[in-house]
Amino acid sequence: MYLLVNILGVIVYLGIALLFSKNRKQINWKSVIIVLVINLLFAWVLTSFSWGRDIVKGAADGFNWLVQVSYTGIAFALPSWVHMKSMDFVTSSLLPILMIVPLFDILTYIGVLPFLIKWIGRGLAFVTGQPKFESFFSVEMMFLGNTEALAVSSLQLKQMSAERDLTLALMSMSCITASILGAYTQMVPGQYVLTAVPLNILNTIIITNILNPIKVSEEEDTIAKMGGSNAAAEEAAVDSGEVQANGKKEPFFSFLGDSILGAGRLILIIAANVIAFVALAALIDKILQLFNPWLTMEHILGIIMFPFAWLMGLDVSQAFQFAQYMGTKLVTNEFVVMGKIAPHINDLKIYPAHYQAQLTVFLTSFANFSTTGMIIGAFKGLVDKEKNDLISKNVGYMLLSGILVSLMSAGIVGLFVW
Repeated sequence: MYLLVNILGVIVYLGIALLFSKNRKQINWKSVIIVLVINLLFAWVLTSFSWGRDIVKGAADGFNWLVQVSYTGIAFALPSWVHMKSMDFVTSSLLPILMIVPLFDILTYIGVLPFLIKWIGRGLAFVTGQPKFESFFSVEMMFLGNTEALAVSSLQLKQMSAERDLTLALMSMSCITASILGAYTQMVPGQYVLTAVPLNILNTIIITNILNPIKVSEEEDTIAKMGGSNAAAEEAAVDSGEVQANGKKEPFFSFLGDSILGAGRLILIIAANVIAFVALAALIDKILQLFNPWLTMEHILGIIMFPFAWLMGLDVSQAFQFAQYMGTKLVTNEFVVMGKIAPHINDLKIYPAHYQAQLTVFLTSFANFSTTGMIIGAFKGLVDKEKNDLISKNVGYMLLSGILVSLMSAGIVGLFVW
């Protein structure tokens, strides 16, 4: 029965996207079906076959190994902070970012990461029939993050139509940053974190193709190139940090220093957000409880999100708890929820495999209210007022896109994990 409910849930999530579609007649159903089949195959292989599970487990172990190596640097500077059995959230999950972010930036600097993004994106476009740049961007944002991917795509954003820019805004709601995966794998099951990455890419294509379908002509289906004598291209390259204003590549150690400082700022931003959101949520709960001791933000969000959680194929009590976590994540961020569940998430008596897998996958994205502000802010600095106004008017669609992608990814992985 629960499997049937789970299947129904995936259909309902697609139905919601169809209900709110901006132009149902232009939906490329052939592409949607192809991507959905690929999605199901990925989830099936990565969760149901020993070799598939070994792949994602190996990748998760690789991120954990990087984190363990990063503790060497932390222990050198702050030896009293590194205790393998009792490290706090900042030490165990955030400080490793100081090594992992520069590592990914180095891979970008030497061309490895751009090469992977380029060819995976081209392969995705060929298989799915989606426009080249949208496919490229879906991969790019999963490695680089939303604002970073938008920044390095500034030339393309200026050349594309406002409607296609809106599609990228919708896609940006469901991104992660590869350099932060190590932090996730320290708090929740790493194999499901890594499984969520390709599923999110594919579900982003499905949901945005339904919500905001656009026909792209062969002449428009190109990827703008940076460099050469084109002034706009040179400006975009400088803006992205790829080259300096004089056209030369930034010296390596100057680049590395900026990367390390950027990683430090990222840690402060995450820590500040988590502290502020947890404290504000507690304050709201205290105020609500003045009216009724039972009334809390989690309970309210749990009621609102309960139907969607139940459609994951969970029993009523599990679905209500899942719904509370879903709502908390959307209002705050994934780190707040991961911090709550980290002590017990690997205990199958508390979190059964089906629940554990779906919750981890749902949390593995940046889809929340604050992300909409980041995306609008990024577009404001990259495109003209007409395009930015269209994106600002569609904040509701951005939130809907992010929620539906997370629901689809969690729902699909749940079909194969029980």
